[in-house]
Amino acid sequence: MGRAYQNRKASMAKTADAKTKLYSRYGREIYVCAKNGGADPAGNTTLRGMIERARKDQVPSHVIEKALDKAKGAGGEDFAPARYEGFGPGGCMVIVECLTDNLNRTIGDVRTCFNKGKGKLGTQGTVSHMFDHTLILAFKHDDEDAVLEALMSADVEVTDIENENGQITVFAPPTEYAKAKQALETAFGNIDYEADAIQFLPQTMTTVSGEDAVHLEKMLGMLDDCDDVQNVYHNAEIQA
Repeated sequence: MGRAYQNRKASMAKTADAKTKLYSRYGREIYVCAKNGGADPAGNTTLRGMIERARKDQVPSHVIEKALDKAKGAGGEDFAPARYEGFGPGGCMVIVECLTDNLNRTIGDVRTCFNKGKGKLGTQGTVSHMFDHTLILAFKHDDEDAVLEALMSADVEVTDIENENGQITVFAPPTEYAKAKQALETAFGNIDYEADAIQFLPQTMTTVSGEDAVHLEKMLGMLDDCDDVQNVYHNAEIQA
């Protein structure tokens, strides 16, 4: 079906400041995964996947271990997920996922980014109905039928599967994450995933150009600089 997807994999940080932000974001996600599902990666598939992605993005072991140690201890920080939706310049749709210990601070920061980027923050549900919340698993393999059989045998609900240039991409509901990974790794052993994420995929795209493109780039850059922001999804096709 040729569906494009936004790969969450972060680009290699080129400055100390960028690295600090990348490490902080992974640290928060690892902490929350461990706090909610247990700090042992062997028994927490979501945590194991998060740690694997962190290592691929060259997050140091001490950052990972610190987050796990904090999750094992009593008390600690109380991060909560928050999701904000709205419209960016040119009418494009934007979803912002956050982990925060101060909701008032976070919504204020996100609203500022929208306002300064000529966007408009909406209420929950404003645009999310125009995105598919989807599990994406992509890995090198050349036998689509074998992959599909392994998933179906484990009763995994697959919504789509692609085979392009020796890479299989599996799309499934987010609730199938643990079951899908277990089925694939049981059938094919350890897998080096090119993509291992739950993302919002836009159902339609919006072309953004001219001054709107400049404002959108500014807004996305400001959101990326916010400590509480974990992921940003949009349906913009930016044209210079």
